Amino acid sequence: MSDQTITREKIAGSPTSGSEALLRETLKRCSSATLEAALKYRTTKDSAFVPVIVLGIVERFLDPEVVGKLRSGDDSIQFMEDLGMDSLTMIEAIMMVEESLGVSVKNDELMNLRSIGDLKSFIEEKLTGISKGGKSEFYSIEQVAAVMPQQEPFLFLEQVNLSDRDAVGRYTISGREQFLEGHFKGNPVFPASIMLESLGQLAVFSLLKKAPEEIQSAIDSTEVYFTGADGVRCYRVCKPGDILDLSVKLKRARTPLAVFSGQITVNGEKTVVAEEITLAFKPLELTANGSGNGATPSSELNGNAYSSNGTH
Repeated sequence: MSDQTITREKIAGSPTSGSEALLRETLKRCSSATLEAALKYRTTKDSAFVPVIVLGIVERFLDPEVVGKLRSGDDSIQFMEDLGMDSLTMIEAIMMVEESLGVSVKNDELMNLRSIGDLKSFIEEKLTGISKGGKSEFYSIEQVAAVMPQQEPFLFLEQVNLSDRDAVGRYTISGREQFLEGHFKGNPVFPASIMLESLGQLAVFSLLKKAPEEIQSAIDSTEVYFTGADGVRCYRVCKPGDILDLSVKLKRARTPLAVFSGQITVNGEKTVVAEEITLAFKPLELTANGSGNGATPSSELNGNAYSSNGTH
């Protein structure tokens, strides 16, 4: 006799309230473990059951070939990019979570639920009323492009999740990048220098969109420059079709410099590590009032920059 049969017999053989019957109907295509966890949560309100319920509901909407990814336990797995869920399927899954756990998710909140970790943390906060802080905000390629000085074909970010002092982003190597025609002929390899560029761009987006509290001013997007990188190591060759998962973390900042650490992975495999990426910038208030008060003048920043025309 299967676990699912046993669970159904237990439910059928015991008094069932209307809410429990509705829950059983809602989760009828989920695993027996998901249903059992939901029933136990209803009676105990023990948040330890929540991850089982959430993951079980997500799994119910997945194609069999990607279920293994979900079960790997990696909270960074993204619903759309990694699991192939479209926006309508995501809404269906969230509605099922709402019904099962008695929570409400607004449409604007749904926009920020991009990964398994996002959803689990969000639901836990909803149920406990305790915020863990460091909540991330999601930015699409259109929103990223609206902030960045770099544009196609030299923009190597297609999405960003941004929190107070760190950011994660993603770039898919399409194979249509023009420089791949010559790097290398007949064997397209994504340049390591461009991977470092993508990390720098992610750091720039973080700096422009959410300036560190140490700066206490917005940053002039026309006055941010890549000045150096230390401890850079490349561990993997990247080719068309690879998805670069980018992350940067602010280490320290003081006008006119900000220093980040950065890392790239592909399918969880370490690809690039940069111990330090240094950006030079000018706060907007100094742009409006001139370069006084001891700030580094624009001409000096330009002279020290690695690349021209704005950031990185």
